[in-house]
Amino acid sequence: MAVTLSEAELLNLVDALADGEWHSGEDLAAVAGITRAALSKRMEKLRDWQLDIETRTGLGYKLTAPLQRLDVAALQAAVPGVQVRVAAVTDSTNAQLLASDAEADPQVLFAEFQTAGRGRRGREWVSPFGANLYLSLAWSFPQWPPQLTALPLAVGVACARALHEVGLDAVKLKWPNDLHVDGRKLGGILIEHRAEAGGPCRVIIGIGLNVAMTGAQAQTVSQPWIGLHEALTAHGKPLVSRRDFAAALSRQLAQALKTFEQTGFNNFAADWSALDLTRDREVTVQGQQGSYNAIARGVDEQGALVVEALGQLQTIHSGEVSLRLA
Repeated sequence: MAVTLSEAELLNLVDALADGEWHSGEDLAAVAGITRAALSKRMEKLRDWQLDIETRTGLGYKLTAPLQRLDVAALQAAVPGVQVRVAAVTDSTNAQLLASDAEADPQVLFAEFQTAGRGRRGREWVSPFGANLYLSLAWSFPQWPPQLTALPLAVGVACARALHEVGLDAVKLKWPNDLHVDGRKLGGILIEHRAEAGGPCRVIIGIGLNVAMTGAQAQTVSQPWIGLHEALTAHGKPLVSRRDFAAALSRQLAQALKTFEQTGFNNFAADWSALDLTRDREVTVQGQQGSYNAIARGVDEQGALVVEALGQLQTIHSGEVSLRLA
């Protein structure tokens, strides 16, 4: 009967390879107390986690880039009052928090690897192990916020503030929920909510941000993308560790939700305008009734996009359309 590999055994192997140096199969097998054949099976499982592993006769195995797993204690220290968890493997951080007990809110769940990560409109979000940041934040408002539709924009501003904190000032926000650098996508936001009319409102904020993903890991990504490390290097800024950026992002998100609960979108509108990638540019609005070109004119107080087409201003909402730079 086949033996099921435990998560702990696989994580021990990840940690042994984490420095990005060559490690002989003989040494790795000896440390784990297993045969070379068993080691080979574990390597295949790590490849299922989308780890980019090189194999070379006479040298053994190595990761194509060093890897740093997240430290739950350091993340918890960054956001006192928010419950922080780190899962090695899960289907989707959003799905897990949607199923969790709201009594534990506010809570943040990070994942090293997602088997079913997803973005807006049900698109797959590629989630190789330890390469990027995948997290969801569950937050319960005592009552439905009056500007809830603008929350994705406020979260985008919080992400941009975290990126500024680690030195990346070139980030722009593409309505309603994408982060871009130099014309390529750096990250995305997916917000789901559960609410009762006139009663409490619970939001699950999912965020995926590219950090150090390799080209091999991103083979199925269908649009131009960039990672945080590449963006920092391109702009002459020092690299930041994945752990430090995760802590900065957690702090900014927690502060943003507290502020949004008190003042809505008002304290984020000016920053959003300054970061707006599409303002006064030609865009293509794609909806169920077809597509048309327009000029983006910013957003209103509810977070809806204002566009000018045929001399008329129109307001469109994120659930209605997909937006492309023309």
